Amino acid sequence: MSLPPDIIISNARVYTADPVRPWAESFAVREGILVAIGDVSEIATLAGTDTVIRDLGGAFVMPGLIDVHNHHALAGRADLFELTFSSELSFEQVLDAVRRRADTLAEGAWILGGSWGSTLLPELMSERARHALDAAAGGRPVMLSDDSHHNRLVSTAALELAGITADSADPDGGVIVRDPHTGRPSGVLLEAAGLPVEEALARTQRLTAAEHAASSARAVEILHSYGVTAFQDAGASVDILRSLKQLDDAGELTAWVVTSMLINDPILGLSPVGAELIDQGEQYRSRHHRPDFVKIFLDGVPPTRTGAFLEPYLPDDVHGAHFTGTTTMDPAELVGWLRRSAAAGLGAKVHCTGDAAVRVVLDAVEIVRREGYTHTAIQVAHGQFVHPDDVPRFAALNVYADISPFIWVPGVIPDAIAAVLPAELAAHMQPNRDLLDAGALVAGGSDWPVSASPDALEGIQGLVTRADPSGTFAGTLWAEQAISVAEAVAVFTIDAARAMGVDDVTGSLVPGKSADFVVLSQNLFEVDPDRIAASTVEQTWFAGEPVFKRD
Repeated sequence: MSLPPDIIISNARVYTADPVRPWAESFAVREGILVAIGDVSEIATLAGTDTVIRDLGGAFVMPGLIDVHNHHALAGRADLFELTFSSELSFEQVLDAVRRRADTLAEGAWILGGSWGSTLLPELMSERARHALDAAAGGRPVMLSDDSHHNRLVSTAALELAGITADSADPDGGVIVRDPHTGRPSGVLLEAAGLPVEEALARTQRLTAAEHAASSARAVEILHSYGVTAFQDAGASVDILRSLKQLDDAGELTAWVVTSMLINDPILGLSPVGAELIDQGEQYRSRHHRPDFVKIFLDGVPPTRTGAFLEPYLPDDVHGAHFTGTTTMDPAELVGWLRRSAAAGLGAKVHCTGDAAVRVVLDAVEIVRREGYTHTAIQVAHGQFVHPDDVPRFAALNVYADISPFIWVPGVIPDAIAAVLPAELAAHMQPNRDLLDAGALVAGGSDWPVSASPDALEGIQGLVTRADPSGTFAGTLWAEQAISVAEAVAVFTIDAARAMGVDDVTGSLVPGKSADFVVLSQNLFEVDPDRIAASTVEQTWFAGEPVFKRD
């Protein structure tokens, strides 16, 4: 080393996520880059007269956590500008939250937010529920997302602004849920049926460029408090791309960010999408922002029967006994988009919740791999249900499993899924153990704000125990799919970095990479697995600079 380090982290229990040297005691950083790692005595010899030495008193240190799937700008916007509440609330509690929000707003102002639990759906499918929402909001337009953020509950004023009436036909890819007795809209809009409301909102109440940037900045701040130093946004609009570059150019983007540009948009109402957005992406590339992926929604979500399955849903009055759900595009169109993105040097993140959608992706990847696109990064996002015959295909085709959100443990979403799928199928969700054993690369994401927080420690505990880290929901979900602590840590560090394509700069503590690390209150490898999520993030560092410190 020709020049002494700026800082030395010393006297720590350092887990590096590097199989060559998994543990160390100290490391040195110069100009944001980790330049040496080893024992306290050997690293101490590198110090110069101006080197700052931080003695951590034996604290546990690991690479910065990585979230391969979130919607950071939506989460930041919600934190700054919207009503937020737990998906575990009853409908009456949701109404109470709306009343409190209405008291702070001018007449006619929109009430936006979420997330109501999917298990409330039967209770909301009536005009009575819509009228109750109208009363709570004081007649204001309301749009509240469910826990998947694919579906909405809206008020009468919002329906009127969107032009949705009893005579409105269901749009392609969406359902206007109607009161079974009156036939009039209940206020529940599934998937694409909510787009007219999003368009009405855009006409009357839009975020400014400064507010978009503030949303991204706030999200990064929150992520740091959970030890996250790199993430992939799973559905980026041009506003998000622009905001990230703006922050980075100003020296204010303190995370590695990979964005997934939307190919189709059945739920958010954003524009542009597809080829027009892809063509703009490169101009927003910056030091820490990589617009390296596209995002394709291939199906919806199981609770509303919009996920695509090989086996039928449980019969109901609307869909009958043989309904399996559908994909948003046919296989040929999917192949076309994968081919086009690969030719442009872009990876693809494909949203699949049902096992039929997963199979369609794998079949499409097989075609583009044969055409020569052998190294293009392709992620199956969520992959909640994978047919056993398709598990080995992930490794064979070099497809990454983006396992998110945190629904590999009992909770509201698994309960809602169990209400619509055959019991044997619903009980076999998220085959993480099988995927790893088959050689697949598995990467961890939160899908925040679908999840209440981007807490990767909860994700790690859930992966190891298959039980609810909060203790709210009893039991386990397919306990045979539990993985080890070391495997779970890799899922949220080096393997997530590989899936995102940032393993050249982060994901492990090795010389030459960015000095991105987190100091935790407990050693994850020594604490009881049931206590992993009780660990607290004491410090988060990005590029050799502290970006979070617990008070």
